[in-house]
Amino acid sequence: MHMQLFPSHLQALADATARALIIVDQTGTITLLSRLAREDLGIHPGSSLETLFPGVWNQVSKILEGALPSCEFPLQIKDREYFVGVNPVIEDEQISGAVCILVDGTQLDTMTRRLPSFLTLSRELDTIIDSSSDGLFVCDAEANVIRMNPASEKIHSLPASKIIGRNMRELIDDGFIDRSAALEASLSKKRVSLLQNKEGRKLISIATPVFDEQGTLVRVVVSERDITEIDNLQRELETQEAFKDGFRNQMLAMQNAELESRQVIARSPLMVRALEQALKVAKADSSVLILGESGVGKGLIADLIHRHSPRAEQPLIKINCGAIPESLIEAELFGYEKGAFTGALKSGKPGQFELADGGTLFLDEIAELPLPSQVKLLRFLEDGQITRLGDTRSRTVNVRVLAATHQDMEQMVEKGSFRLDLYYRLNVIPIHVPALRERPDCIVPLIRHYIDQFCKQTGGQKRLTRRALDSLTAYSYPGNVRELMNLCERIVVMSDTELIDLSDLPAHITSPPAEPPFSVDQLPERQSLRDILDQVEKQILEMAGMQFKNQSDMAKALGVNQSTIARKLKKHGLD
Repeated sequence: MHMQLFPSHLQALADATARALIIVDQTGTITLLSRLAREDLGIHPGSSLETLFPGVWNQVSKILEGALPSCEFPLQIKDREYFVGVNPVIEDEQISGAVCILVDGTQLDTMTRRLPSFLTLSRELDTIIDSSSDGLFVCDAEANVIRMNPASEKIHSLPASKIIGRNMRELIDDGFIDRSAALEASLSKKRVSLLQNKEGRKLISIATPVFDEQGTLVRVVVSERDITEIDNLQRELETQEAFKDGFRNQMLAMQNAELESRQVIARSPLMVRALEQALKVAKADSSVLILGESGVGKGLIADLIHRHSPRAEQPLIKINCGAIPESLIEAELFGYEKGAFTGALKSGKPGQFELADGGTLFLDEIAELPLPSQVKLLRFLEDGQITRLGDTRSRTVNVRVLAATHQDMEQMVEKGSFRLDLYYRLNVIPIHVPALRERPDCIVPLIRHYIDQFCKQTGGQKRLTRRALDSLTAYSYPGNVRELMNLCERIVVMSDTELIDLSDLPAHITSPPAEPPFSVDQLPERQSLRDILDQVEKQILEMAGMQFKNQSDMAKALGVNQSTIARKLKKHGLD
């Protein structure tokens, strides 16, 4: 049944409303329209609602059937958005039609924006969008730009006023971008990620579609970020890693060759015991403190431990803590970031701990380590973490620490020059390497070994006479194995014949210990103070020359400059 026509005054009343009002009967035929509905929507009475607005009819038909008491929903007509409210028309307790009221979205926005709560929320959202470090675009369902934040303006070097209102298709045609994530998301209705090229820079764009309650696409939000710098940093990092790996491989090859060439000679029970201890601790991962006088071969014990450990295929890094200036030792061990100090590399530098990752770090002369570096070493031994100089973040490395010293560590702890907690951490397994005078059974095998080794290096064949061997065996070797090795090299290089005799040995080896040139109660006759001092100076230089391989080490041991050593050696004919 058709709905009874409204009196004419109802038409005037409908026209007076500031809304687009549509009334339909049970069949969906429009029976009454307000003026705004006729003018804004361009429809007339007698038209079919189903034909004009199928989406609206879907909801109105449910009202007419009694399936819904009323409903509200958004509606887009042409380029305008409306908010639609539908209610039934009831006559004689029967639904005879429906009333549709359409509110223009712009009017609704104007009303809503006057609300204090909306204004506050709007300001907060604007602040969030504009302060984002990522570029943000907001597009409508047709990929038209309706919002652009300052970060995007900076990325594209264009003000928002030149972009807002334009369609992404147009922007692609103009060369603004080569591809549009927003356009592809508007077409696929799915999240889209793109890597774009923009004037030699790389941009990553992620477009996210936004749907209303009816599942209709209403917005596309695009976040973008300039990853050119990140990409360059990644490439630099890969180059550094490749360089570091190449350096580690080269170092490992050299290390293996060195380890294979070095032999351990042990005939004395004390030395055999030290080697047995080294082989036993090699299988563990504990810290080891190697003790012994200078020149006894503490580095050889460290080589032996590493070579027989599960880390044998990884680097063995050796650091002499006493040979590096105190101002540089921390940077050398733990590395530094760019700008950490004057002269630092712009790219920063990994320290020896990082280079030894997976392997072993041997800290020789550990007693010379400055207190600040002792603190960082203690931290590593406790949690396995290091911090580069000038950096705030920690790095985890897997390194076994071996340490060595010729000094009395307990005495240093008492004096406060070495931390007690670090000493206990290092001294988990101590190994004492005996002095050469404590292992006389090793002297002859060592002499023969080094004589043969230096003969191979010089390409000759030489051997010792019985007298020369006896004289070398009887010597006390205050410089231990290092002095013995340097002595063997000297006599092989300096002897003129195949047979090395007493005449080829240094005077302090063949001569009995000289009597003191004078005593407190007796001065030598006809000798000046200068002559006496010259004799003592010459003896000291001869001993230092046997104990140390070069003038720099001699100078360091005697507390003078290298130039002083060179001058005095020439003075006494020892150069």
